Amino acid sequence: MDKKVDTVVPSFAISLEEVEERINMLQEFIKKHMKKGEDYGEIPGISKPTLLKAGAEKLCDVYGFSKLVEVKNRMEDWEKGFFHYEVEVTLINKKTALIESQGLGSCNSKERKYRYQDSYTIVNTILKMAKKRALIDAVLSATRSSGIFTQDVEDMEIEEELVRPSTEKQRRYILSLTKEKHFDEEQLRTFCANVIGEDKASKDWTSEEASKIIEALQNTPKSSIIVNPNKKT
Repeated sequence: MDKKVDTVVPSFAISLEEVEERINMLQEFIKKHMKKGEDYGEIPGISKPTLLKAGAEKLCDVYGFSKLVEVKNRMEDWEKGFFHYEVEVTLINKKTALIESQGLGSCNSKERKYRYQDSYTIVNTILKMAKKRALIDAVLSATRSSGIFTQDVEDMEIEEELVRPSTEKQRRYILSLTKEKHFDEEQLRTFCANVIGEDKASKDWTSEEASKIIEALQNTPKSSIIVNPNKKT
């Protein structure tokens, strides 16, 4: 009876001491050989550091993994300028030739980071981002390091603050849209204040506020007239 129970109940493939040793080795490697801002990033408000591509590549080397990259699905609409890629990365142990893990990643030109750019000029960037996301997904799984790193924000720009200022590209695009709508300077200022709920100079817009203004301008017909209720007549 006891023998039957022993064959049914699963047991650890390795001892708890070996598990602890592997975790300690990984943490020691990260501490000594991985650089903040290059291999991983720390963002205020995020509990775990985010693993970056360079760090994922470094972990592949130290663990002895080779990478097999395959685009599983792609959508390329050259007329509408929409591009979407789904990529699978397989990590193979060089010593045993066995598959250690597989990771999936996707990216498309409608994502907030890319939607206001010229999608035709960043097709390769979008594909590379999908590959990077798949790689990091696979590495976190193969190295059992998801308790140390996260990939949820792996493609965010690592900055000191979460609130990012608007870019010159965003402000130029807003100016271009403004000319299309035939808004004068005062009408634009009133329009923007209505959208973001605050009257401020364009140089003080955050990236999120600029994105809201762009979207609002795109949905505003040319014939719209913005009236400043505080203007004296």
